[in-house]
Amino acid sequence: MIAVTGASGQVGRRVAAGIPEARRLTRKDAEYRDTGRMRQALDGVGTLFLVSARESGDRVAEHRSAVDAAVAAGVQRIVYLSFAGAAPDCTFTFGRDHWHTEQHIRQTGLRWTFLRDNLYQEMLPNLAGPDGVIRGPAAGGRLAAVAYDDIAASAVAALTQDGHDGRTYELTGPEALTMHEVAARLGLTYVPETVEEAYASRAHYGAPAFEVAGWVSSYEAIAAGELATVSDDVRHLTGRDPKPLSPT
Repeated sequence: MIAVTGASGQVGRRVAAGIPEARRLTRKDAEYRDTGRMRQALDGVGTLFLVSARESGDRVAEHRSAVDAAVAAGVQRIVYLSFAGAAPDCTFTFGRDHWHTEQHIRQTGLRWTFLRDNLYQEMLPNLAGPDGVIRGPAAGGRLAAVAYDDIAASAVAALTQDGHDGRTYELTGPEALTMHEVAARLGLTYVPETVEEAYASRAHYGAPAFEVAGWVSSYEAIAAGELATVSDDVRHLTGRDPKPLSPT
């Protein structure tokens, strides 16, 4: 039995559609932080597709709870949807959460596969304000954004085929673009900001500090070149070329 978490989300529902026999889990079925209920939801599951939780101040704790529930339920393998360049000191602050989650999964002794996706292509238009301008401190850095469909197809392959245990895959699009190129491709405009300007321009949202840091540091990661690597892992997993960024 394969269980797919986040089954109502953009990636999870695509993965579930690709594995019709999979058990579909949403937040209504089990919250990651509720270890006991999560364990019950995973009863009889052999392989778990773990989609990362929404950004929060204690997301690593949520992930650990879900992983511990999987262990208690007798799950044998976890395929975890991580993030490109996940490391304890990566520039993108949310990427650090993914690294800590990966480490926890490793320590369980379960079989594992990590799918580290780049930024979502479909989310890039949402970076623009009402004026059609994307603003951020990305400098001249590049990103190899990847489509939901390619992530999902890669996940289906990793979940249903042999030979992926202990492997980490970098899921990217076919090209690395600057934010100027991204904006032009989408019919938008990109205006560079300094880091200080980026924090100031987002202050009016009143979002928690960790969330604003994640927003700003995503651009800083682009500037640092941490999202520029183009991988052939989507092709390796799915047998097809990843989709290029196109207007939505």
